[in-house]
Amino acid sequence: MLNKIEKSLLAVYFGICGFFRDLMNDEKGISGTVVAVLLILVAVLAVLLIWGFLSGWIKETWETLIKGNAEKIKLN
Repeated sequence: MLNKIEKSLLAVYFGICGFFRDLMNDEKGISGTVVAVLLILVAVLAVLLIWGFLSGWIKETWETLIKGNAEKIKLN
């Protein structure tokens, strides 16, 4: 029984090692992964850049609206 368990564990281990070895040697798999990571990075940076530019404008617009309408809104 233990012999079968050991053989199956070794088969799983070598199967996983072989999969990752093949993945590392396969240029298509690596380049696709790299492209996906770079696209995610570019998207995050674009959102942060746009938010950086718009946050000041949104703050100024909000303050203008609140100051201009403070008497109408009756803020404490």
